[in-house]
Amino acid sequence: MKVTLKILFIFFGLFQISCENEQILYPVTVQDFSKFVEATGYITDAEKFGWSIVQQTVYDFKTVPKATWRLPDGTHPAKIENPVTQVSYNDAVAYCQWSGTRLPTYNEYWKIVSKDHRRINVFFDSILPAKTVNLIGNVWEITTPENSQQIRLAGGSYLCNKNTCDGTNRKRELIVDPMTGNIHVSFAVLVDKKDNL
Repeated sequence: MKVTLKILFIFFGLFQISCENEQILYPVTVQDFSKFVEATGYITDAEKFGWSIVQQTVYDFKTVPKATWRLPDGTHPAKIENPVTQVSYNDAVAYCQWSGTRLPTYNEYWKIVSKDHRRINVFFDSILPAKTVNLIGNVWEITTPENSQQIRLAGGSYLCNKNTCDGTNRKRELIVDPMTGNIHVSFAVLVDKKDNL
């Protein structure tokens, strides 16, 4: 009896540790990024350049003056509950250093979202921070480089579909440079499930 109780105690102890250490992806919102900027005075790459890329369709895009995380299309203010866009890999890394989080690798991203059985949402204006919908299909997510040192995007975007840049397919490869932002590119950070921001 004592042995059985000891085994159960060890089992539930290990189960609790594994649950506590389980990580999820938390999509960084405009509001989250705003807190970071207010605390640090950080200036994004798009703000330094004075322009960024505004993708209108998968095939049509232009560089737009004053397009930044605050004004993703160069004109209209970003909604605070939406994923922050017009941020580069450099900007995402700076946010992670401030928040004590990190970007997932491409493989980590897909391992985590493969366990997420919520519906995939592709309507940008209704996105909320990972509460009711799956991350996939909202905005491309910046991931941290692995062996190739190439910065891959994961998850697809609201501009994509099965016939174009289908990001719901893990084999889809989209590479970005460290400095460029776009209206449908964002990032999510790894957080412990128990500490969901």
